[in-house]
Amino acid sequence: MARLTHAQVLILLLSASTWAISMASRQYGFNNTDWSYKRRPCRQNSTATPNKIVVGGSQNWTFGINYADWALKNGPFYFNDTLVFKYDPPSDTNTHPHSVYLLPNLWSFLKCDLSRAKLVASETQGGGGGFEFVLKSWQPHYFACGGGAGFHCNNGTMKFFVMPMFRRRY
Repeated sequence: MARLTHAQVLILLLSASTWAISMASRQYGFNNTDWSYKRRPCRQNSTATPNKIVVGGSQNWTFGINYADWALKNGPFYFNDTLVFKYDPPSDTNTHPHSVYLLPNLWSFLKCDLSRAKLVASETQGGGGGFEFVLKSWQPHYFACGGGAGFHCNNGTMKFFVMPMFRRRY
C-alpha cells in the first residue's frame, strides 16, 4: 500500500473538511454567520427553484472583500443556482480590472495557480448585468480573480469556492 505524503494528507483533510461543512445540516444552524445551534429561518437561496446570487451582494466583485467569508455566510448554494459576477470594466479610472477564473482543483485554489485555470469571464464581461455562471455539476467550484497580475487572488480575498447541494423537495 502506498504511503501518503504530508501534503497529500493535508489536501485530503482540507477536502474532507470542506465537504463536511458544505453538507452540514441547516436544521442545526450550520452555514450561518454565528455557527450557533439554534434553528434558523430559511434564507433567500433555500427555495425550491434556482436563484440568481450576486457575488459579493451589493458590493459586487471588487478588491478588498473577503469572498471566502461571503460564500460561507451566503451558502448553501444549490444545483442550477446562478452566480452573478458584477464588476467595472477597464477604464481611465479603473486601472486594476477584475476577471473570473475557474480553478481546476483545491491545490490550485490554495496556491492561486491560474496556469491551468479556465478564464470564464474577461475584464469586460462583468459590466452591466454582470457575468452569469450556472452551478451545473456536483463538484467544488473554485473561483478566483486574475487581476493585479495574480495579486487579487494571492492576498487571499478575491477567491472562494462553493459546493452545490441538492435542493430539498417541498
